[in-house]
Amino acid sequence: MIGRIIYGETCKGTLNYVFGKEGMQVLGYGNTFSQSISPKFFGNVLHFQGQRNATKNRYAHISLNLPHGEHLDNDTFLKVSEEYMDNMGYGEQPYVVVRHNDTKHEHVHIVTTNVNEDGKVLGIFNSYRRNIATHQYLEKKYGLSPSPSTKQERELPLYRLPGLQFGLDATQGTKFYMQNVLNSINQKYKVRSFDELAKLVKPYHIELRQTKSESGRIGVAYGLNNQKDYRTRFINGSTVHRGLSGPKLQKAFDIHSKSKLLPMHRKRLLKQIETTYDLFQTIHPQELDEVLKEYQDIDIKLDKKDDVIEGYTIYDKSRYVFRAKELGKNIRMENRKDIFGNGNEPTKIETESKQFKLEIQKLIKEALTTSYLKSPKTEGLLSEHIMAKKFGDIINNLIESKNYKFLDRYIPRNQKAVFSEAIERAFPIVKERLYQLETRKEKETLENKFKLIRNVLKKDIFNVGTQQGSVRLLFQSLGVKYNDNKLSFTNSNRHTVSVPLGHLPFPENMEKHVSSGFVRQNHLMLEMLSEQSSENSPKLSASAIFLPMIFPKLYKKMNPIYKKQYESVALGSYIKSAERTHAPFEKSAKDYIAFFNAKGFYFVKGEKGFEVKSIYTDNRTGYILPKRTSQYLSSIPNLSETLKGQQTVINSLAEDGRNNLENLWAGHLMERGMYDKVAFMLTAENVHPNLHREMVHHHMDNGLRESVNVASGRQSSIQQNRLLRKGVYAISSMLGGGGKKTEEMYNGFKDEFTDFTKFKKKGMGPSL
Repeated sequence: MIGRIIYGETCKGTLNYVFGKEGMQVLGYGNTFSQSISPKFFGNVLHFQGQRNATKNRYAHISLNLPHGEHLDNDTFLKVSEEYMDNMGYGEQPYVVVRHNDTKHEHVHIVTTNVNEDGKVLGIFNSYRRNIATHQYLEKKYGLSPSPSTKQERELPLYRLPGLQFGLDATQGTKFYMQNVLNSINQKYKVRSFDELAKLVKPYHIELRQTKSESGRIGVAYGLNNQKDYRTRFINGSTVHRGLSGPKLQKAFDIHSKSKLLPMHRKRLLKQIETTYDLFQTIHPQELDEVLKEYQDIDIKLDKKDDVIEGYTIYDKSRYVFRAKELGKNIRMENRKDIFGNGNEPTKIETESKQFKLEIQKLIKEALTTSYLKSPKTEGLLSEHIMAKKFGDIINNLIESKNYKFLDRYIPRNQKAVFSEAIERAFPIVKERLYQLETRKEKETLENKFKLIRNVLKKDIFNVGTQQGSVRLLFQSLGVKYNDNKLSFTNSNRHTVSVPLGHLPFPENMEKHVSSGFVRQNHLMLEMLSEQSSENSPKLSASAIFLPMIFPKLYKKMNPIYKKQYESVALGSYIKSAERTHAPFEKSAKDYIAFFNAKGFYFVKGEKGFEVKSIYTDNRTGYILPKRTSQYLSSIPNLSETLKGQQTVINSLAEDGRNNLENLWAGHLMERGMYDKVAFMLTAENVHPNLHREMVHHHMDNGLRESVNVASGRQSSIQQNRLLRKGVYAISSMLGGGGKKTEEMYNGFKDEFTDFTKFKKKGMGPSL
């Protein structure tokens, strides 16, 4: 199901369209004194209430669309519409639900107002996120097909001939269709001119006509023409939508054209395309789009006229649209006959080119790095790994790479041997260069760690010293060790820095394993606390909040001033990340609070807005939410009751002994799809994730159930458990999701895991 919302200053034209469609059916009215009122009476009611406020977005026109072939009866479609309105915040507003049958897919139109009875505008925020979450909720409840997963797939309407959808009267649908297409195009692309806009909307049968008044004011009009005996008169842009008028569009075009980033995007694209040309001896014109997509991840569309290719248009990831001739003469197809020839030559890589040699070097470097990251035992440094590798050791990593497959595809068959020989010949040279490069980087990294340690100790961020050897806890948290007056990496003695501290005893119960990912997060955090970081430094991720779980003895020694600063920053990093994972489920501001409550976070309203706190940090520590988010939460009708209700959930977590970071970590792994690791924590460590039950059910259906069944039935050896436990508390870009899915089998743990009422104290989520 796909829902679309268009806001407007008037409702007359919309109601005329909704009620005037041939074969329309009024399914029901919302919040009116009777279901027997006439469309005209409802229009008066809606107009009267909407005019109580001067906002330009007085009215909302919503359409709910089912995929082709899917059916709902009138009663069910009305229930779906009513639940949609409740979740979107329109549950108390007057609205009408009207079913149309003019397209192949079933759909309803809903018209309402954003102004309440008191004349105030509804506090509806994050309507896009609410819309998507409400879709998913209703799709699951009523067994509907899921909506497209990405915004880009949802933006443009289905390709349909307007003649099959609309009548000749512009107020009877044409305007609505134009709004949909034009608004979507302007959201998807940074359009810079009316000519460019005309080309982008042409596939949707929309034509543009520029106008100019006597005063010089630029205008625009739109019309439909499907070249099949269906054509409308041109409609003024401001009539279609106030944001689609000539002056409004010209203002947006000027902003996009004057962007300081525009020359950078042009330069980048020019370099990428020239690099592609340098790699190939010939490119078949019809394959250029495929070559650029595979090699440079550039989306282009060939410009054709009567099956003759006249150039190409680039749809850049920056949202700008470029014609090839706009970037430079040297990349035009007509100017590169050496590559495109007469159009019949097959696409072939030039094996003697400089770019081909560079690609081979990149292949070898990637294979060496990948073999290190994928190694079961990543002992030692990358430089040590590189020197120990022979050519035969990396062949599998090399031929499995995407870049190798791309090159191999376009190398002529009679030159395959040349390709293999070139790789083997370049291997020792690339290996030596990469070894030297990594050696320099490792030395610099160790020196920087030493400087960071010195600053951390100078600022007294942790209460550690040399007498009890507790300074070793700091060393360990940064991935280094101390021995014989020297500092070196934990997993290697190759590089050292002199640190004359004398003999340091080992603290009792040092952590046995430290994840390299958490070491990096700790390094970034300590740089921030010691004010060594810059704006260009890598940002902290959500995992920063788990540092006390990985380094408990060190963080217990953190001085209170820095602890408060750390907790506030870590809270902010986690909240920003969690907001993104909640988005597909978040139907309202109440959901926003409920999802965080289930994780052990709660909200307090103060003079500066809303502040979030957690059961994992000091209750005096908080993170101030952005103004927009505070406004969003303030829109909850019974806000005080909702805030009071948080305490029940938070207390329940504490009573169940789930106020530990391990419980939050289990939920975090679940959200990342690492079901094998979550299953191990559930079965072997008896750790229950702090996560809302709605999300738990989603992940259970998405593969977690199978992983739990496998983990429950597995008799792991001590060594297997040790490896699994080590993997559970590791973060790295190389970590994958769940393992191979197996056939579901019964186990007693499953019932406890999924039943929230029978096992209240052991359930996955608190009762909400």
